[in-house]
Amino acid sequence: MKIAVAGGTGVVGRHTVDAVRAAGHEPVVIARSLGIDVSTGAGLAAALTGVDVVIDAVNVETMKASKAEGWFANATNTLLAAEAIAKVRHHVVLSIVGIDQVDFGYYLGKRVQEKAALAGDIPVTILRATQFHEFPEQTLARAKGPIAPVPRMRSQTVAASEVAAELVRLAVGDPQGRAPDIAGPEVHEMPDLARRVLEHAGSKRRVVAFPIPGAAGKAMAGGALLPQGAHTRGRITFDAWLSSRPR
Repeated sequence: MKIAVAGGTGVVGRHTVDAVRAAGHEPVVIARSLGIDVSTGAGLAAALTGVDVVIDAVNVETMKASKAEGWFANATNTLLAAEAIAKVRHHVVLSIVGIDQVDFGYYLGKRVQEKAALAGDIPVTILRATQFHEFPEQTLARAKGPIAPVPRMRSQTVAASEVAAELVRLAVGDPQGRAPDIAGPEVHEMPDLARRVLEHAGSKRRVVAFPIPGAAGKAMAGGALLPQGAHTRGRITFDAWLSSRPR
């Protein structure tokens, strides 16, 4: 089977490409760095030739609602239109656990992405995942200087490699609309994870936890981004993941 991974050079996208190969299928990497742009459609027709399934793991760097909503709407519709021409049979979307409970800019964009996918003509499966184990490391990278502000957030962080494997498992199966959420094995406070990342790296930087203002921040701190009810649970703990990272 030929499986295209949109956002195939990103954090989870790279793992997904590897998981496609490991499952014995042929991956096609869709990324702007390779001249294939889901926003403009450039290169999509050629990339999707002979593709059976598309896994959408694209991302945009913004916390602004209007930008996130516009970008995800355009990218999803552009991708679906190209898939229809290529006769792709299954569209798989990577989304985020709890986005219905948190009115935060980026999450509003993910809601739009899900809605556009479900409204399209290509049969769809949506997998919502919790924050990846990489999330605190990424947050620290955005903060400069000896003091690192990290938002108060409860999360059941999950290994990106396990999310990738689940995306591929779903991709080769029948479309199912909303699939069970996937989360890691443990619940953590995000500032605590950031401190462990710095300790692992031998850094003297100091983490300062701060609340995101408003109802969205209160919801994040209160556990709105945790899975509710039955869900797929990963096995790789944060500590196991961290121990594999270079110091």
